[in-house]
Amino acid sequence: MPEWRGDQEGNSSKLYQSFFTLVKFPPTPLYMHPIFPPLARVIPFFIILLNNNLKGFDMKRKNLVMIVMFSFIGFNINGQTAYVANAGSNTVSVINVISNTIITTIPVGNGPDGVSASSDGSKVYITNNNANTVNVINTATNMVTATISVGSYPYGISVSPDDSKVYVANNNDGSVYVINTSTNTVTDTISVGTNPVGVAVSIDGTKVYVANKYDNTVSVINAVTNTVSNTITVGTHPNTISVSPDGSKVYIANDGNNTISVISTLNNSVINTIAVGFYPIGISISPDGSVAYVANYIGNTISVINTTSNAVSATIPIGANPWGLSLTPNGNELYVTHQNDSIVSVINTTTNMIVDTIIVGNDAQAFGNFISSYSSGIPSNNFPSTSII
Repeated sequence: MPEWRGDQEGNSSKLYQSFFTLVKFPPTPLYMHPIFPPLARVIPFFIILLNNNLKGFDMKRKNLVMIVMFSFIGFNINGQTAYVANAGSNTVSVINVISNTIITTIPVGNGPDGVSASSDGSKVYITNNNANTVNVINTATNMVTATISVGSYPYGISVSPDDSKVYVANNNDGSVYVINTSTNTVTDTISVGTNPVGVAVSIDGTKVYVANKYDNTVSVINAVTNTVSNTITVGTHPNTISVSPDGSKVYIANDGNNTISVISTLNNSVINTIAVGFYPIGISISPDGSVAYVANYIGNTISVINTTSNAVSATIPIGANPWGLSLTPNGNELYVTHQNDSIVSVINTTTNMIVDTIIVGNDAQAFGNFISSYSSGIPSNNFPSTSII
């Protein structure tokens, strides 16, 4: 236990050493630390204890210690909310990914499927297949704040890195709609291949990649001119598409021949083809880019790909019909939606084991990045109360 009494310098040093050793700051943010749930319950008492025992401190130093406590806790509890689109319930389940509990359920349009969270965490965009609309969810209130009419059977959706645009793949139209996020209006329509499904924006925001399922191609859109600058032939029936964190590669799941196509963004060519499980439909890449996870819908497995060797390093049995995949910001947990079981499985990416399951709405899909960086339902930049858990 740290010693709080004595001379000012000795206590200051011990206090800081004890506190920062406890939470391992800065390498591990508090919300990612395994001690967070029990610690959150006692934080108010810990603050009172500090206040009553820093008797050897002058007021300036005492205030500094308290400010460090408040700032540290408020800043590091972000990245905690998953938004799962339930196509059969016409709802979105909002999940606290620290406690793996449902925070709330949001009514949306008919047939919600595609999900994309803004980089600042303030908004989540949902495509509604059967309503031909996109819903905009405010993550602070978990309410739909806008409904935008788009093309026929909108599927994949992706927000630009600067959060200024949203790109929507309209499956029946062979088009991509461009939405201005300031006005929530469609500003452009781009013709692509046949039955576009997945869409992803490059790290620098200059290119948009679209998987055209029945053309067996990927359209590369110049995001400045909103025109197709290249068309790349990939595997059979491409659906999901994901860009590596360094922007050098694009990964495409091909459900027609059970492969992943790897495209080099330098020359827009396929540089590798990786065999995975039966009917790959979802794909997510770790924050450091070292691993790609693939949901095999009919194979009922997750393929774990080493992106250096471009080989499957592990196969995780996951249960029936895995569909959407999304990683937590630290990459420690992978969330997997199951379309027909209406559950979300949580995988520990260190052990590749299922550590939790969460019951959500009917026909859980969540096609895209469905984990937001906003801590819905959890206070930030405020003194945490016991309701933080």
